[in-house]
Parts: sequence; C-alpha cells; structure tokens
Amino acid sequence: MAKSTTSNKTTRKGGKTKAFTQILNGEFLTKSFVLDNLSYIFFIMFLLILLISKGYYGKQLTKDTDTTQRNLDQHSAEFIEAKARLELVTRRFKMAERLSGRQLKETKNATKVIRIKERINE
Repeated sequence: MAKSTTSNKTTRKGGKTKAFTQILNGEFLTKSFVLDNLSYIFFIMFLLILLISKGYYGKQLTKDTDTTQRNLDQHSAEFIEAKARLELVTRRFKMAERLSGRQLKETKNATKVIRIKERINE
C-alpha cells in the first residue's frame, strides 16, 4: 500500500513538472497538443473576447453617463437663468409701475374673500 501512494505522488508531481517542461520547451504548441485541446483553446479565446468587449462597454457607459450629466448641468443652468429672468420681469413693484399708465393702483389693504353659505329652505 505504501508503494501505491508513493507512485501516486510521483505521478502527480511528474505530471506538473511535465506540463511545466512542455511550456518551457514549446512542446505544447505541437499539432497534437493543439488538436487535443482545441475546444478548451476556443473557450479561452471566447472568454478573452468577452472580457475585452466588457471593457469597451464599460467605457461607453461611462462616456454616455458623463455626456448626460453635462447635458443635465447645462439644462439646470438654463432653467435657473430663465427662472431668474422671470422673477426680474414679474416683480411686484415693476408690475405696479407698468400698470400706473392704465390708472390701476396696487391696494394697500389685503384682499378679503367673502363666502356665503346658502341654505335651501324646504
């Protein structure tokens, strides 16, 4: 039993060193090795292409986000500017000055609303 475990260890160790030596020697590029592992090579190539495309997609999303943020900032600035202009044009004292030519004056007393509740007598 001791012999089988030592032979098992040497096989594992020998397999690792064999693969390492194949890489160093360039033996893994031989036709038989490539043909035997063609499906694995295609899978690795597919994963690499997927990784590259994910990088480009991420860059495109970042670019689109930055462009949209700049547009939002620009529209926000235009909105604030238009709101400020509207406030300047519709100021209360300016309206009173403009309406003075029509003989209209601003009241000094607050406007009161009178509501009457009607009762229907039956």
